[in-house]
Amino acid sequence: MVDTLKLKILVLEKGLTQTDVAKKLGMSRKMWYDRMKKRKFDSDEMYNLIHILNIEDPAKIFFVDNVTR
Repeated sequence: MVDTLKLKILVLEKGLTQTDVAKKLGMSRKMWYDRMKKRKFDSDEMYNLIHILNIEDPAKIFFVDNVTR
C-alpha cells in the first residue's frame, strides 16, 4: 500500500502540483487521483515517481503495511 500523505508532501517539497506529476508520468489528472485514492501504482509508475521526486527511500512510501489517513 502507498503512503499517499508522504507522497503528497514530497510533491509539495519539490514545488510541484499533483497535476504536474501526473503530466510527467504521462497520465491524466483523473488517473493520478484514482491511483492516489486506491493507494496503488504499477511498478513503472513507482520507478518514474522515484526519479521525478528524487525519493531516497522508496520502501517507506510504496511498501507500507499500515497507513494513517
